[in-house]
Amino acid sequence: MDQGQTLSRFLESQAGDPQRAAVAAAVGAIAAASVEISELIGQGALAGITGKAHGAENADGDVQKDLDVKAEEIIVKALKNVPWAALASEESDKLVMGDPQAPIAIAYDPLDGSSNIDTNMTVGTIFSIIPNQPGVKPFSAPGSCQIAAGFVVYGPQTSLVLTLGNGVDIYTLDRKAKEYRLIREGVKVPADTAEYAINASNHRHWEQPVRDFVDECLAGSDGPRAKDFNMRWIGSLVAEAYRILTRGGVFLYPADSRPGYGEGRLRVLYETHPMAFVMEQAGGAASTGRERVLDLVAKSTHQRSPLIMGSREKVARIELLHTDPSAASRTAPLFARRGLFRV
Repeated sequence: MDQGQTLSRFLESQAGDPQRAAVAAAVGAIAAASVEISELIGQGALAGITGKAHGAENADGDVQKDLDVKAEEIIVKALKNVPWAALASEESDKLVMGDPQAPIAIAYDPLDGSSNIDTNMTVGTIFSIIPNQPGVKPFSAPGSCQIAAGFVVYGPQTSLVLTLGNGVDIYTLDRKAKEYRLIREGVKVPADTAEYAINASNHRHWEQPVRDFVDECLAGSDGPRAKDFNMRWIGSLVAEAYRILTRGGVFLYPADSRPGYGEGRLRVLYETHPMAFVMEQAGGAASTGRERVLDLVAKSTHQRSPLIMGSREKVARIELLHTDPSAASRTAPLFARRGLFRV
């Protein structure tokens, strides 16, 4: 690996047909926007960014923070000279239409995890790029049609995770040069990590298959998994995804019985689709529990779905528990229905 390789140099090498050129231009624009967003986040209140509510809600009903609004403005400006047919953003109530003959359409979440900004936790930007077909409604195909996707993590380092459909590479921002440099290429999700991430406070609301899987993990070396697991919950999608790419394990944000959570809470076009594409390109998997995320077709701009992503073996186990409930009792007779949170 050549750590002298920069993202801009790599994107320049993608010259070719109009679609490839448009993808390179879009990734370059989002990367440039992320440098500005990273600087804002780093300065925080010194730059007037407080993490307080902006006094409005976004198109999906979430309270907008001041940085949500600023990040959206920065990305829209950066994409000004990119040939796109449509934009789907968390911060817009409907699609923004561009040139209908342009080769690509772009979906993005300008600032994922903004509710964490006032506590100085990791946030990020997520993006998905799909081919545009003139005369066909944008974003009406399954997630498997994506030609590029990735996310930026604004943490101790600012890093950009990218796939163009032929593997996953990670670039880290050289703050002095304001340039992304390659630090890992051909990233693969570690397969055997005994680690899972879920918000355990919602246990009573989960479907039985999710309870069964978590109970198996909690049983540790005395249970059917025959190993001790660690539980992690950062509460930031980009941070969870980066951790899985680095250390392995599985992340669960399932549907549950709470009002408004019956179809999950993450948005298909600009959260679960791009994360699923990255995971599969890194040798992992992503599922709703019952179907492959990349097979989903969004029926609306802000449609939600569950997301279970990480190592292929763990995702497959969770899918089996959803599709064949008896699998829990077949492999874990002592743990299948008792549940370690219940008597």
